[in-house]
Amino acid sequence: MPRLAVEVVALFGPTGAGKTAVAEVLADTLETEVVSADAMQVYRGLPILTNQPGRPTRLVAIRELSERMSLGEYATLAHTEIDELVDTRGSAVVAGGTGLYLRAALADLHLPPPVATHVRQRWGEEYDEDPEAAFATLRERDPEAAALVHVNDRKRVVRALELTEAGASLVPQEDRLWTSEARRATLVVGLDVPRRTLERRIEERTQAMFRRGVVEEVQKALAASPISHTAAKTLGLHELGTASPAEAEAAIVRRTRRYAAYQRKWMRRIPGIVMIDAEPPPAEVAGEILERLRGLQLP
Repeated sequence: MPRLAVEVVALFGPTGAGKTAVAEVLADTLETEVVSADAMQVYRGLPILTNQPGRPTRLVAIRELSERMSLGEYATLAHTEIDELVDTRGSAVVAGGTGLYLRAALADLHLPPPVATHVRQRWGEEYDEDPEAAFATLRERDPEAAALVHVNDRKRVVRALELTEAGASLVPQEDRLWTSEARRATLVVGLDVPRRTLERRIEERTQAMFRRGVVEEVQKALAASPISHTAAKTLGLHELGTASPAEAEAAIVRRTRRYAAYQRKWMRRIPGIVMIDAEPPPAEVAGEILERLRGLQLP
């Protein structure tokens, strides 16, 4: 490939759209590597459940299930990997279905500062002692945040109060999801698949997971170590830990379809996204993306 006008090709789409396969074809053609933007694929121990790639991929299986992964930590890691690939290979391919992780990989999000545990504990105790008084304090310190939350919403009231102590606010100064500029010249590609095709792929993929041994994988993971709060959000983990295999399979299909519908809506919020028909085989989809890249070629 000749030198391109973009340094990063980012793929987004619903689960089941074929992001991994397309990303790998692109990376091979561009002689670079794929950086994952999937919040659950960062964990070891659940390769089947989280549909991890079959070949080494950056930021896949880098954390134990007992460890937490924050958005800020991921952003730092993703920026390092992308910068290294661009500097040494000329480009990077980023692929994932976690919208905020994808955005964190591509831009500087200016996330709220971390708050010390004792500060959170103190505001929690004050709220538990008198919710109305704690809410009145929030109204004095950050009236805009107070207008967004309800006095009975303990979690958000406490979070808003602890942020005021850190000089930040629960109310962002801007929509941080997709309005700020990317760190590097980036083409964001949306993989579009008809709803019925996507639903069929999700059902087939879920059935394949059970044939490959996802039940045993989850049982082993749950018995091995505690599961962190962030890892526990893995789709299907709760179902496989509490229901029969048949019930879990049906529940996972339902949840995955709902999640895919949410991702499709989220995808259409991305300004400047280039939509590509992802129903053909991955090589054809990648070829269409490469044609778009050649159209952006530098003089």
